[in-house]
Amino acid sequence: MLALAAMTIAAPAAPQIEDYAQKDLKDATFVARKVQASQRELYKINADFGTSYKFDQIRFQYKEPLKLRLEGTVEETSVLYILNGPSQIMRVPRLRVNTKQNLADAPGRRQTPLDFGVLTPSLFKNLFEGKFVRNDRATGDLVFDLTYQDRVNDNSRHRVWIDKDKGIVNKREWYNQYNRQLATFSYDAPQSVGGVWLPTRMTVRNVENKVAAITKYDTVKVNTGLSDSLFDVN
Repeated sequence: MLALAAMTIAAPAAPQIEDYAQKDLKDATFVARKVQASQRELYKINADFGTSYKFDQIRFQYKEPLKLRLEGTVEETSVLYILNGPSQIMRVPRLRVNTKQNLADAPGRRQTPLDFGVLTPSLFKNLFEGKFVRNDRATGDLVFDLTYQDRVNDNSRHRVWIDKDKGIVNKREWYNQYNRQLATFSYDAPQSVGGVWLPTRMTVRNVENKVAAITKYDTVKVNTGLSDSLFDVN
């Protein structure tokens, strides 16, 4: 009887990462300002990882689903980067650079809200699958592994610690195709803007636990009705 009763008690369902996405976020604009950066420590993460930290500030505009526009200037050279789904363009007028790529088969090269510690519904419709790992007893965070959906050939992954009350990423570990950890990202100073929670500071550490860079996000605006034309890749 006791065994039968135990069998009828269903185990609690594992948390679903989609439940912690910022469903009210339609678009966002902010400025990423470099607080500090060490090209030496950044190089230990990835040979190209330090490139974005050559900019003192970058203006970001994001719109669901998975549309991103970055504008910055370095050494009097302006750079425009647009990602619309898997389509990416890069324009550097001074150097006569105007390239377009399809990253459908290289999702690890796509920049997404996850990079800024934000989860949006579109991340889990067309890009990531989230698998619950555990509850972190020390922090109370929910831990998930994020892998790319089966239709793409990319074995890199992210492990994320999610604040279950605010629905933001507190920490992210980045692993490459060979399951080697490349970096750890810590997100803090969260703010509620228009009912949407967003981290406003990111610290990057390499595998030696050395601080490679710190970035601060300010001038944050959400749901202002950004035009689709800002993300045109034609």
